[in-house]
Amino acid sequence: MSYRFIGKHIPKMNKIICVYSSSSCTIDKVYFDTARELGRQIAIQGDTMLYGGGLLGLMGASAKAVHECGGKVIGVIPKALNIQGVVYESCDELIVTEGMRERKAAMDTRSHAFIALPGGYGTLEEIMEIITLKQLGYHNKAVVLINSNGFYKNLLAMFDQIIDEKFAKPECRRLYQVVDTAGEALAYIDQYQPFTIRQKWLDDVENTRK
Repeated sequence: MSYRFIGKHIPKMNKIICVYSSSSCTIDKVYFDTARELGRQIAIQGDTMLYGGGLLGLMGASAKAVHECGGKVIGVIPKALNIQGVVYESCDELIVTEGMRERKAAMDTRSHAFIALPGGYGTLEEIMEIITLKQLGYHNKAVVLINSNGFYKNLLAMFDQIIDEKFAKPECRRLYQVVDTAGEALAYIDQYQPFTIRQKWLDDVENTRK
């Protein structure tokens, strides 16, 4: 897997925080307020924001807010989307990947923690994959959903159904944290302690041997 790096070197910072979010410009103002607040707070506490490299929607709003407060931004974008008007050209470092799968791999590898703002299909796909990778033991990093305006309430209800019907174990709720504000998300990440969840299939294998 190869990447093309554009821009200046990012100095070592406290944390690199991956932010997943929407590229839509037509959504309610309340979501933009949350995105900007997250960007501001990431910068204020000396962290670096890593995200999908977009100029539009919540993606661009959070990245611009980081820069307005003197912070650093790493963008990761597939070459098909690396076009003027779509890409945030002011990223301190821009990683251009061959495609979407390479993009996600680069974001996963570089980040110390993950935050999902409200978003569409792409945001849901990204945060579900990172939760699943944590469940399978591929990483042990903090994962946070910012439930701004109750956006994730139906998804969380689906998670409850998954657990209630035994498609996942109750301790899987520990794989992610749900908060209402940017400040709560960053506080959780600062206090996060890695932990291990026993893989479901190990219990299933043991049960078949009895």
